[in-house]
Amino acid sequence: METRAQQDMLKLPSDPRNIEVVESFVQKIAEKYRLSPDQYGNLRLSLTEAVNNAIIHGNCEDKTKTVSIEFRKKKDAIAIRVSDEGCGFDYRSVPDPTLPENLCKCGGRGVFLMRNCSDRIRFHDNGSTVEMQFKLW
Repeated sequence: METRAQQDMLKLPSDPRNIEVVESFVQKIAEKYRLSPDQYGNLRLSLTEAVNNAIIHGNCEDKTKTVSIEFRKKKDAIAIRVSDEGCGFDYRSVPDPTLPENLCKCGGRGVFLMRNCSDRIRFHDNGSTVEMQFKLW
């Protein structure tokens, strides 16, 4: 017997103030799936970083462009995809923020945080889409 995945979607104009909408979206997911405080924190941090990067770097805060968030509940995980309308970036060449020369730099920690807070991360569409998975305990 195959279980059908549950899916939700959210589209937002590229306005940094919409991070508040993302936070309430995560809160609803956390309540619906009874996430632990650690799971909630990892999901919230990763998703807000991904959306923030999509708004600022991907769409250059152009309010006519949107950021799409797709949420899918799998059997033992939550999968989230964040897509922007930008041309992408080389996610393999993002500087390591833990290196001494980068410690005092402002910014540059979003991808690092997403990698360390999610259980799996993949980039698609030349880096304009990030997919993260979070295991359910």
